[in-house]
Amino acid sequence: MDSPAHPRLDTALLDALDALLGALEPQRLTEDRFRVPPDAVRAPGRVYGGQLLAQALVAAGSSVSGKAPHSLHAAFVRAGTPGRPLDLTVDRVRDGRSMSTRQVTVLEDDKPLLVAIVSFHDGGAESSATAPAPPAPPPDDVPLLQQWARQLPADMRQHGRHWIEQPPPVEMRISEAPSFLGGPRAPTTASATRSHWMRLPRAVGDDPLLHTALLAYASDFLLMDMVFRAHPGAAGPGRSNGLSLDHAIWFHRPARFDRWHLHTQETLAIAGNRGLTHGAIHDADGHLVATVMQEVLVLPVTAP
Repeated sequence: MDSPAHPRLDTALLDALDALLGALEPQRLTEDRFRVPPDAVRAPGRVYGGQLLAQALVAAGSSVSGKAPHSLHAAFVRAGTPGRPLDLTVDRVRDGRSMSTRQVTVLEDDKPLLVAIVSFHDGGAESSATAPAPPAPPPDDVPLLQQWARQLPADMRQHGRHWIEQPPPVEMRISEAPSFLGGPRAPTTASATRSHWMRLPRAVGDDPLLHTALLAYASDFLLMDMVFRAHPGAAGPGRSNGLSLDHAIWFHRPARFDRWHLHTQETLAIAGNRGLTHGAIHDADGHLVATVMQEVLVLPVTAP
């Protein structure tokens, strides 16, 4: 696997992946209650929502055999506190002949952070009639997200420092800077799409549930930024805060997330201070692997 061509960043990505994999190893407290270690800190002052999605999926999958996850629908209830252990409870809603349903609640101090419904199916053939991948340059021709952060002017450099010093455990390559790194607003309409390549920085074995969970983890990146990018008001660093309200993902075929995937995102609607985003995740061969939806709440920063 090619390196991001920056030794310090390469090491930081690998360290972040090790931390995330540790956070995805639940300790069984009872048959359907688990504890996970402190999170791999990604966002200052909060627990990254994609981590909660991945943990919920792993916990749900631990109680299902012979079926693969085909959808996850999650509501973010409150923000978590970085560094605090989390408990996960699994409710075995239904086990049918070909389908199983689980409800997972992620708790901090017995208060819910996330409530998710995860559905499993015994499979059948992989998808064969799906939307094709949009045209995109190969990943090696696209700048790393951290390259955009390094190019920020001095007065904005603080907004990019965290992405360099504490990068997420995903190599992301994007053809324009996100809005929080000084990128442009949507060119014409709120539905203008943007794609980025993403993959893990190293191989993680062959466990299909783990790959699906890691894909769910990464599916949360940059969706909120699409709302900032398209918002008609002043949205972005220092002007507004964003909160994910919910997140849904449908899995169409098995993922190998240590290989490149293209995540194409668009803003479908902005209604008041809520924005709805859509994502389509294709593998490097052009197969649609997953479909994503997320609603985001944008709140203006009030002056002190």
